[in-house]
Amino acid sequence: MTTLPTRHLGTLAVSGQGLGCMGMSHGYGSSDDATSTATLHRALDLGVTLLDTADFYGSGHNEELIGRALTGRRDQAVLATKFGFANKLGEPTRIRGDAAYVRQACEASLRRLGTDHIDLYYQHRVDPEVPIEETVGAMAELVAEGKVRHLGLSEAGARTIRRAHAVHPISALQSEWSLWTRDLEDQIAPVCRELGIGLVPFSPLGRGFLTGRYTSVEGLAESDVRRTQPRFAEGNLERNLAIVDKLDELAGARGVTAGQLALAWVQHQGDDVVPIPGTRREKYLEENIAALGLSLTDEELTAIEAAAPRDQVAGTRYDAGALSVIDR
Repeated sequence: MTTLPTRHLGTLAVSGQGLGCMGMSHGYGSSDDATSTATLHRALDLGVTLLDTADFYGSGHNEELIGRALTGRRDQAVLATKFGFANKLGEPTRIRGDAAYVRQACEASLRRLGTDHIDLYYQHRVDPEVPIEETVGAMAELVAEGKVRHLGLSEAGARTIRRAHAVHPISALQSEWSLWTRDLEDQIAPVCRELGIGLVPFSPLGRGFLTGRYTSVEGLAESDVRRTQPRFAEGNLERNLAIVDKLDELAGARGVTAGQLALAWVQHQGDDVVPIPGTRREKYLEENIAALGLSLTDEELTAIEAAAPRDQVAGTRYDAGALSVIDR
């Protein structure tokens, strides 16, 4: 088994890059459990320790998949999962953060994952109807009982993060962060760094767009979430492809792919940053991990940001419904 560089989320040591597992069950069309399991095993073999899932992905399927894949290898993984979406896929969105639901969700996740503890337990989205103190207080009880080791928040705003951390130390904040989604840099990342909270960027490759592999939504499955996202819509797509073309030129000069360059940029945002690019295929897993060893100079980082100016990205990252449940 290979060893990768280690980074810390609070006091939790993890591989410098994790694996986002959502796409193995949800969001990007049909998937094959055998292929996904092989990719999970390959990730462990290559030294990836942080595996990220949620009870919402595939309405529980993703946790069950990972639980089966970790049979006999549980000690090699830092297992992160999330709770908060109280609806199943296809139902109206319902967020719950009340104490009773926190416990109920955790017990269900433990059963599906086939484990006696969760290494990093996130609130997937903040419940606007429940004080964050109640939610994190209930999560802290799970820590005291040994069912959870570390706590995290996902897509939480700066004020919420401060209030949560005052109840129990928060180890990690998971939010979208990439060359085309940079809003957390203004207030949220500084607060996390002040409090010693690690940053876990999801979609660090812009849902695959920054790899240059997607020039149209036509080849995507009907159930692929990108078909409904504004940045992939006609008009916006063409403007965003111009950004990828510039990244591709820079990547070619380094002998790497545009995706590797974009991922390396995220990795270079700080030693407290652990991105979790998602993939179902070993080929792309290996390509992503290779970006962990890509060293960029200050001049290269500046050139990358000039190629992808944050104010030039066309379209919002989610539609209005998905944006409405993000705490800011």
